[in-house]
Amino acid sequence: MLPDPESRLFARDELATSVLANNRAAGRKVAVAESCTGGMVSAALTDIAGSSDVFSAGFITYSGHAKQSQLDVSSEILETFGEVSLATAWAMASGALANSDADIAVAITGIAGPGGGSEKKPVGLVVFARALRGQDPDDYFTQRVQFESTDRAAIRHAATLFALDLLQPDRDALRPSEDIALPAP
Repeated sequence: MLPDPESRLFARDELATSVLANNRAAGRKVAVAESCTGGMVSAALTDIAGSSDVFSAGFITYSGHAKQSQLDVSSEILETFGEVSLATAWAMASGALANSDADIAVAITGIAGPGGGSEKKPVGLVVFARALRGQDPDDYFTQRVQFESTDRAAIRHAATLFALDLLQPDRDALRPSEDIALPAP
């Protein structure tokens, strides 16, 4: 059974509050580059009063053209790997850092459904990237997550929470990872 909207909102707000407090304590700013979440991560952060000292920028780049024009994702990456790929998420995170004053950026791109999936890229596949300013780009964290749901709201909520968690300072040691599967409650 899916959590009710009020429970989802509480979980989101609690995590966003923690992300802001922990990054504030670390003296750093955050940026988010979103596709399938359509601004949900940015909204979670900016719904918290006082977020402006930590939240630097949110890029909602739903189309390939937006990814290119706002985040400098190359047409070669999009044509070769597609919009839902490790390479695209990596480039989105890199672009969010380059186009903001943030110290950390997280990118999210995926297939929230209910349609649009394929055998290679099914509904529920979300790709994340996390980049720190000054970090070797080869060490940016990237991960494909298959959320085990076909419910659009559940997938977008789960992706939002996953992305918020990636913004926590205690995740700085993360490096590129293997694919995982998670429930999308």
